[in-house]
Amino acid sequence: MIDLKSASNREEIILAAGCFWGVEYYLKRLPGVLETEVGYTGGSLNNPSYEAVCRKDTGHFEAIRVVFDPAKISCTDVLKYFFEIHDPSQIDGQGPDLGPQYRSAIFYHSPEQKAIAEKLMQILSDQGMHLATTLHPATTFWPAETYHQDYYHKNNQAPYCHHWTKRF
Repeated sequence: MIDLKSASNREEIILAAGCFWGVEYYLKRLPGVLETEVGYTGGSLNNPSYEAVCRKDTGHFEAIRVVFDPAKISCTDVLKYFFEIHDPSQIDGQGPDLGPQYRSAIFYHSPEQKAIAEKLMQILSDQGMHLATTLHPATTFWPAETYHQDYYHKNNQAPYCHHWTKRF
């Protein structure tokens, strides 16, 4: 569990960009990212399991909670990287992983985070990208099962759905 109360130099944002394993793999490598945790958010079921989310009827997104030090990396840079490690134009999936749980979304904790996301989304739209990414106020984040946390590192693998593409 991530404890945001232990330091004032911590900010949190929740991001969904397809399979949470790949999103975590990339985001945890950013200098200034202090902690990551994969889980589920945005749905109607309390404390959902992976199996429940995979049934595609809970409304949850596979997501990652990212805690970062804003003195070392800005929310803008975290969100730019988010948009560069997945295809924000793909609807209901990412690569071969299809389903509503793999939608692209940003769950913001403040009006400032929302404004940053809107600005970056406008830049991408102005470049001709048709975004599927949606914006939502942060709601309850349910941590995923332990075996999902830091999955690629624990299993000595690399993502197959995510890769970096320069967009900014």
